[in-house]
Amino acid sequence: MPVPVIMPKVDMDQEKATIISWEKAEGDEVKYDETLLTVETEKVSIDVNSPADGILAGILFENGAVVPVATVIAYILKPGEKLDAPGHSAHKNASSPSSNTDKPEVLPEKSECQATPVAQRIAKELNINLSDVPTKNRIINREDVEAYAASLSEEANIPDQKSDKIAATPAARRVAKEKGISLSSLQGSGPHGRIQEKDVKLTIPDQKPTIATRDAVIVPMSSKRAYIAQKMQSSFQIAPHIAETIDADVSQLEAMRSRLNANIDPSGKDKVTFTAIMVKLVAWALKQNPYLNSSLIEDQIHLWKEINIGVATALEDGLIVPVISDADKLSFKEIAYQLNDLTQRAKLGKIGLSEVQRGTFTISNLGMYGITQFRAIINPPEVGILAVSSVVRKPIVIDHRDTIAVRPILNLTLSADHRVIDGVVAAKFLANLASVIEHPEILYE
Repeated sequence: MPVPVIMPKVDMDQEKATIISWEKAEGDEVKYDETLLTVETEKVSIDVNSPADGILAGILFENGAVVPVATVIAYILKPGEKLDAPGHSAHKNASSPSSNTDKPEVLPEKSECQATPVAQRIAKELNINLSDVPTKNRIINREDVEAYAASLSEEANIPDQKSDKIAATPAARRVAKEKGISLSSLQGSGPHGRIQEKDVKLTIPDQKPTIATRDAVIVPMSSKRAYIAQKMQSSFQIAPHIAETIDADVSQLEAMRSRLNANIDPSGKDKVTFTAIMVKLVAWALKQNPYLNSSLIEDQIHLWKEINIGVATALEDGLIVPVISDADKLSFKEIAYQLNDLTQRAKLGKIGLSEVQRGTFTISNLGMYGITQFRAIINPPEVGILAVSSVVRKPIVIDHRDTIAVRPILNLTLSADHRVIDGVVAAKFLANLASVIEHPEILYE
């Protein structure tokens, strides 16, 4: 019997994955657990391995296809075995992104098993029957539910046809009022002829040329970049960010770093970087201020017992946040080794999903680019992120006699979720962190 190859679900909120490349071709002989293809989720790239020994057959999706999780993407046949043509065709028609483009497939009654967990949760929150949700895919996803909910909202706002009131969105009415345009003179492009904001704007004279009229190189947004965009927008809209800044003298840290690296090969993986030192010190400060090491989940504050520090890492197509687990229990050299290893593998696309999960706090360091101060956006469901800027040598007063000396000064800015973190709590965290930076011996007291 043919063994199906399934698009895996490797993350709780994952609904789909993009096929990057098939490593094996139709008809190739494959071994159990041998890599068949590479796919990209919204967070990382992963290899999909063969579920059995046999012949790869019935490949249903090509490179670049976006496929819902739990979808059959190919089959493994035993030598001499053939794929049942009718069943294969039927499945391909149901799964292929190129099919059913003209008319969405409406799933039969009681179809919750044909929806992703995220879609089921959203449908339950919105009191929507999944059997009513149209979809172009075999499995209902979050976008299908949200689009259906939006259509219901549009229909609910359509005025009574017997009324003289003109069907228009609030935004359309506002723009029309501002520009002195009569809605009765417009033809709506929305559902049931409802006038949209764009319908009003099209009638406004002397509009600037649209972006589409300009020459440009069009760069498609990768699934990873789209995920980052959605997550950061959601974070900034949902979590009320507060930001506090503090300066710290890093003279002692520079001396300590030199001592730690005195007998280490500068090119080795165990070289202690400034970021590695900050991971250890931030973990210590979080232990003193547990509310910064928490998450707000369904109106409950979860104070995490683990201190797992994520370090934002730049990639060519976006950002990834490798996580140093139990950072408070590791030495400087252990953190340095893990951080260097994770960063290198992240840039090569070889990092595992488990290595970017379960973070409780994030550090974003742009000091190497000469940035003197910035604010970072919180990485949900965490409640805080620390922006680390460059070290700048400045003249400062160093004692009560107003003695001036030039010292290396580090600027730190904490962004915190004001739903959980009050200003005083954020201030205490920064004060503790500045104190341990200037007096690292505190770690061992």
